[in-house]
Amino acid sequence: MTFVFPPAPLPRVPVVGAADFPVHRIYCVGLNYPSHVAEMNGGQATGVPIFFMKPADAVFPNHAAMPYPPATENLHYEAELVVALGCGGTDMSTEAAEDAIYGYAAGLDMT
Repeated sequence: MTFVFPPAPLPRVPVVGAADFPVHRIYCVGLNYPSHVAEMNGGQATGVPIFFMKPADAVFPNHAAMPYPPATENLHYEAELVVALGCGGTDMSTEAAEDAIYGYAAGLDMT
């Protein structure tokens, strides 16, 4: 297969004591903390979280440079709990969802 230009390498995250973890999809939960909604001027929290995705290449392993527009005046950050899944699935029971978890990590969300 040929490409117009070389594709980016597969996003991956190093795992201590194991091989790298390939990143395929990043699902996120937002508006789940009322104090954070208020901090971001999001108005009144409804108590209903939103779900959204980020591209896999949004992951930057430790010590990697993070590009952002040079005119940025407010780069917001927050610590996140990352749940890495070892397999996919939909409409899973609680037990099956727990079995799908490969591991946990700390992440830094930059907005």
